[in-house]
Amino acid sequence: MSEATVVIERAGPGDAGEVMTVQRAAYVAEAQLYGDPFIPPLVESAEQLRKVLSGDAVVLKAVLDGRVVGAVRAQFSDHTCLVGRLVVVPDMQGRGIGRSLLAALEDEVAGRADACVLFTGHLSEANLRLYRRLGYSETHRERVAAHLTLVHMRKPLVPAETA
Repeated sequence: MSEATVVIERAGPGDAGEVMTVQRAAYVAEAQLYGDPFIPPLVESAEQLRKVLSGDAVVLKAVLDGRVVGAVRAQFSDHTCLVGRLVVVPDMQGRGIGRSLLAALEDEVAGRADACVLFTGHLSEANLRLYRRLGYSETHRERVAAHLTLVHMRKPLVPAETA
C-alpha cells in the first residue's frame, strides 16, 4: 500500500476554520515552551484569519487525504517576503511537510521577492534546525519579553528562471 501524497495549494477564505485549527494545534507546544498561552497565533480570531486569506498575503496549505495538515503565510515589504505561521499538525510533524510548505512558498514568491525573512523563539530548537538546514541565516536577536527572545533569520532567493 503506497503512502498518500501531501498536496500543497493556495488557501482561501473558506479554509479559515481548518487553517486556524492546525495553527492552534501547532502553537500549543510553543505556548507551553515559553509559558505564554497568549502568543499571537493562539489568540488570532477567525475573522482576522479570514481577512488574511482574503487579502494580498500568499497563504499555502498542505492537504493529505482531504485534511489540512499544515499551512504557511507570507506578506511582502518591498522586495522582501515576510514568512509567518509555518504550522504542521502535531501528529504529522517530522515528515517533511513544513520543509515542503516553505520550499513551495519560496518558489511561489521568487519572482516577487529577493529574500525571505522569518523569526522564531530562541528556545524553538526544532524550528531553528529546520530553518538553518533550508538555508536561512540568523541576522539578529530581539528580546521581546523576559521569557522570549526572537531569532530573526533571512534567506536570499534565486530569481525564477525567465522562459
